[in-house]
Amino acid sequence: MYRRRDDPRGRMVAEITNDLRRYSFDAQHVGHAFAGLHGLNATDLQALIAVMEAELVGEPITPGRLGEVLNLSSGSVTALVDRLERAGHIRRDRDTVDRRKVLLHYADRGATLAQSFFGPLGRRTDEVMARFTDDELAVVHRFMAEMMRSMRAHRDEVRAARGEPRRAAAPDPAGDH
Repeated sequence: MYRRRDDPRGRMVAEITNDLRRYSFDAQHVGHAFAGLHGLNATDLQALIAVMEAELVGEPITPGRLGEVLNLSSGSVTALVDRLERAGHIRRDRDTVDRRKVLLHYADRGATLAQSFFGPLGRRTDEVMARFTDDELAVVHRFMAEMMRSMRAHRDEVRAARGEPRRAAAPDPAGDH
């Protein structure tokens, strides 16, 4: 993406960009390995990640919202949720406040499989983060949030250029809605 430059900042920008690309590539490889072990396709994996992220912030996702996040039609979301539910990865629950609303959650089996596979990566991540001060982590967090906003803006432009229907934007993990 970036060619190495002669000035120190240019070299650092190029190295960070290359590190982000390599991290993304390796993360995709790990995700595909999990998917392959459990008979999931790429969209299944994206859906499981969206369900997990929603649960982590305490806002379980609805099938409609999942369709918006993944840019899928309601029929495709129904087939996806049915498939993941049959496989034991997710479960549907009625909202306790509004019984008409269906919420998606990780099923116990799915959570156990994910924890077993990704637990070692989580421990490695914790070890790395422990080597940084709170102030350093705050800068890294700000940087990553800005990079995600930039990537999502580019993703939305690509979708628009391809003529894909515009659905609501995915939630911002940095908490800015």
